[in-house]
Amino acid sequence: MTKATEIKYPNALASLKRKAVVGVLRTWRGISGSARLAITGDVHPTLPKEDLDHLRKKMNGCLNNRGGEITARAQTVELGKTYLNLTDAGRAKFLNLLADDFDIDRVRLNKCIEAIQNAGEKKDITKLENDLREALTSPRSTILRQFNSLPDGFKFLVDMRADLLPLVRKNPNLKGLEYDLKNILSNWFDVGLLDLVEITWDSPAAILEKLIAYEAVHKVHSWEDMKNRLDADRRVYAFFHNKMPHEPLIFVHVALTSGIAGNIQAILDEDAPHQDINEADTAIFYSISSAQKGLVGISFGNFLIKRVVDKLSRELSQIKYFSTLSPIPNFRTWLEPLLNKGDESIFDVKEIKELRQLTKSENSAKGLQQLLEGEWHLDDKISEKLRPILTRLVAHYLMHEKNKQSALDPVAHFHLTNGARIKRINWLADTSAKGLKQSAGLMVNYFYNLEKIDNNHEDYVTEGKIDASRTVRGLL
Repeated sequence: MTKATEIKYPNALASLKRKAVVGVLRTWRGISGSARLAITGDVHPTLPKEDLDHLRKKMNGCLNNRGGEITARAQTVELGKTYLNLTDAGRAKFLNLLADDFDIDRVRLNKCIEAIQNAGEKKDITKLENDLREALTSPRSTILRQFNSLPDGFKFLVDMRADLLPLVRKNPNLKGLEYDLKNILSNWFDVGLLDLVEITWDSPAAILEKLIAYEAVHKVHSWEDMKNRLDADRRVYAFFHNKMPHEPLIFVHVALTSGIAGNIQAILDEDAPHQDINEADTAIFYSISSAQKGLVGISFGNFLIKRVVDKLSRELSQIKYFSTLSPIPNFRTWLEPLLNKGDESIFDVKEIKELRQLTKSENSAKGLQQLLEGEWHLDDKISEKLRPILTRLVAHYLMHEKNKQSALDPVAHFHLTNGARIKRINWLADTSAKGLKQSAGLMVNYFYNLEKIDNNHEDYVTEGKIDASRTVRGLL
C-alpha cells in the first residue's frame, strides 16, 4: 500500500460510513413515520415528507364518490381536524399540496375550449359550455366547499385564508388557491346575507371582548374605555353572518354630536360630559375596523356605512348630518422619502424661507424632517408655524397623489368610493403617538351628503374626480 493510498483510504471509509448512516436514518424516519400513521392515523404537526402521501390520499378521499357524499364530507371533517393540528410550517405544506396537486386539469380544459371553438352553428353548445364550466372548477374548490361540514366551517375557511394570504406574497403558485377561496367566501358573505346588529353594553361579554381585540383604529385601553364608547351618545354597529353568530365581520363606532367633530381625543375622553341626544344633529363615524383578516378584499364596509346611515335617519330624526373623523394613515409614509432626500419642490418660496428660519437648517425639507421626529406639537410657536404648511401638504396629498386615478390614501379611497366629500382637514386632531407618526396629528372629515352620494361615487370611480369643500380647495 502506497503512502498516497494510506492517506486516501480513511477519507473514503469515513465517506462510506456517512452514507450508510444517512441511509439508515432516512429508512428509520420512513419506518417511524409509517408506524406512527399505522398506529394513530394522524400526521405529524410539522407535516414531514413521509406524511404527504397519506394526506394526499385523504384529500382524494374527499373527492371520490365511494360511500357517497356523506362519507366524502366526513373525510373532509377529518381533513379539517388535521389542518387545525398542524404548526404554521405544516399548514404551509398543506396549502401548497392543495394548490399544486388539486388544481384545474388543463388538458381537459383545453379540450373543452377546442370543442367549443370547433362546434358548428347548428350544434347545441349548451352541453359544451357546461363541460367548460366544470373544467374550470378545480378539485380543491370542491374540497374547500365541503369544509362547511365542520363545526364553525365558515370561520374555518376565513381563518384558512388568513393563513394563506401572507404565503401568497412569497409563493405565486398559491394564487390559484387564494382565488378559489376568495370566490367561495365572496358568495357566502354576500352583503344580502349579513345582519346589521347594534352592540350595547348589555351585549354578550364575548362579543365586547372581540370588539376590544379587533379595534384597529383607536385602541381600547380598558373596560371603562369600552363602556364610554357604548354610552348614551355613542353607537356601535356590526355586520354578522348567521353561520358565525359570535364573530363580528366589520364594525363601526359612531359618536352623536352637535356639529362636526374635529378632535379624536375629545370624542374618546372618558371624563367629557355626555352629549344630549335631543340636541345632537350629527353622526360622526370615527372608527371602522374589519374583524376578520381572512375576509380582506371582500368589501362590505361601504354597505355598512349606508345601512347605519339609513338606520340612524329612521330612528333619530334630529340627526341631519353624517360625517367621519378619519385618520390619514399614509400621509407621512408619502412625505418622509421626500423629506429624507431634501426635496424642497414640495414647498413654495414662502414656506422654504419659513422652514429654514424655524429649523436653522439650510434645507427646508431636512429641517422639517428633524422637527417631526421630536415633540414639536407641544411647542405652540413651532406648531403655529407648521400649521399652514402641513395642512396644505395634507390637502395636496388627499386631492392629487393618486394610484392611477384612485386616491393614494386607502381611507380616502374607501370613503370617496362610497360617495363622500372631503369636508375639512383638522389640525392636531390626534396627538397620540400613533396619530403623530401616521399623519403629524392631522385628521380629515369625509362628509356624506345623502343627495350627492351617488353622483360623487360615479365621478370618482369613472373619472377619478374628488369632491371637496371650498375650504379644502382653498388650502391648495
